[in-house]
This record gives sequence, structure tokens and C-alpha cells, in this order.
Amino acid sequence: MKPFRYERAQDAASAVALVSQATHAGYLAGGTNLVDHLKLGVSQPDVLVDITQLPYDRIEALPDGGVRIGALVRNSDLAADLLIREKFPFLAQALLAGASGQIRNQATIGGNLLQRTRCVYFQDVTKPCNKREPGSGCPARDGYHRSMAILGTSEACIATHPSDMAVALAALGASVHVLGPQGERDIPLLDFYRLPGDEPQRDTVLEYGELITAIEVPGLPFATSSRYRKVRDRASYAFALVSLAAAVDVDQGVIRDVRLAFGGLATIPWRAQKAEAVLRGAPAAEASFVQAAEAELANARPLRENAFKIQLARNILIRTLQELVEGSHS
Repeated sequence: MKPFRYERAQDAASAVALVSQATHAGYLAGGTNLVDHLKLGVSQPDVLVDITQLPYDRIEALPDGGVRIGALVRNSDLAADLLIREKFPFLAQALLAGASGQIRNQATIGGNLLQRTRCVYFQDVTKPCNKREPGSGCPARDGYHRSMAILGTSEACIATHPSDMAVALAALGASVHVLGPQGERDIPLLDFYRLPGDEPQRDTVLEYGELITAIEVPGLPFATSSRYRKVRDRASYAFALVSLAAAVDVDQGVIRDVRLAFGGLATIPWRAQKAEAVLRGAPAAEASFVQAAEAELANARPLRENAFKIQLARNILIRTLQELVEGSHS
């Protein structure tokens, strides 16, 4: 591990200043992803700024029925929060589907959004990787890619985004509040993550020094009828091969509104907007679900070892919508 200077921030403004004034600096909160990368040599900062004392550890109800979640709220606390479990059950389910209980007790919401891919080539500094070293190549294309993305890829990168929580937040239309050298700004989550394109080293639109302070989830009454389904190689402590966050509003057999987002399929948390468009106003029936799945997956670009994800995603979408619709009748 490369030596670095450790600083403890007393307030948000000083944290931003400390990072912005250094050449290679970062923020330290739960550290569940960062510390791994320090050990592996993937991350080599000169300065780490500890932000755990900042006042961003609260969950607050909003007048519109939404919720504001401080960036330092622990994953386990958010998953257990009664407001979240009642109004946004698939957000709680997504959190509980990730990592282990010990890691959830340590990991923070802001850090969860910023965790980096678990692509084996990204984490092995002896191998080339465009995300870690731009221009060095993407060996996953001809190597191990069973768990890699089939949507939102580029010639430079096919690495999947690892967060479960971010998938539910994408379905909910959440926004990310940040503070940086130029002041505060709010970023819709769907604009927060970047497709790899020819700059796969840039996961988000954050500017250098910007600090996540909160995530805001707008009110969505029908999110009480929601589900997060995750398919993985083992029952716990495994990343998604394919996951789905789904919420549906059905009235007299017709889908009035729906929210869908996939995990494990793409280089970012993937809001399934084409499928949503097909489903709005359509009969709440299997034929509609099949059509929606086909519309969303039509542009998938699988490789030889991950082509199974197309059928798997199709089946998950159909089954989950069927269960939600049946539940709305009970």
C-alpha cells in the first residue's frame, strides 16, 4: 500500500478544500470498497480526507412523500428504516441483497453509489484495463466476461456496475446532492453515471473534489407495490448476474404507471425506459410483459459467455411483473 496523508474534516467546506487542493486525494467514509483498492494498488491517493464526523447521517421524510437520505447513513440503517420499508420496499430489499451484514453495518450510502466495478481485470494491477489505465485495452472482451455487461458497453469497456441500491434508486428517479469547489448542485441519478464510451475511467459526472452530501428520493405512492429480485451464483455475498427493481400501478387490469431498472446487465444502473414506455397504458398481462422485455433487450450486445443474460433478464422481468400484478389483486 502506498503511504498517504490522513486528514479528518471538521465540516463539509474544509473537506472539499482539502481534497481540491491536493493532486490525488479522496474521501474516506465506510471504506469498504476504497480500502480494498488501497491494498490492491488500484487506488493510490496522496491524501485521504475522513468525512465520518460530518452531519450527513440522517433520514428525513419530505412533504411530497419522498425522503432525503444523508450520504453517511449506513446501508444497514437505511434497510431497517420503517419509512423506507413501508414506502419503498424494493430499496430496502436491494440493500439487504448486497454484501454481508458486517459490510452493510460499515458501508455508507454515498460510498455505495461510488463503488467501482468488480471486473477481475480492473482489480488486478498486473493486467491491462482501460478503466484503470486508459488506452491499455480491455482483456475482458476475449477473456473472462461471463458476469460482464451486455447493455451500455463500448469497445473500451464492458464492466458491470456493482451496486444493488443504485438500481432501486434509478427506478425511483432519485437525485444526488453534492458540494464542490464551485458550490452545491443536484444531479438526477440517471445523469449521475456515465456510459464508458471512450473514457471508461470516468464512472460519474462528479468533478474533482465534489462530495456527495445526500440522496433525495421523490414521493412515488405506488412504490409500496415494488420488488427487488436478484439472481446470483450463490445465495449471499455475491454480485448480481441480473437484478431488477420493479414497481407497478395497475387499475382495472391496465398498467397506469411502472418503474423498472436492471442491475448486472449494464455498465451503469440501467433504467428500463423502453420497457416502461411499452407497459404504460397496456393490459397487465404476460403478452405486454414479453413485449416490454423484447423492446428493452433489443439492443443488447452480448459476448459468447454472457449471452445467457438476455433470456435471464427477460424471465426475471416477466415473472416479477406477474407477481406484482397478482399481488395488487389480493
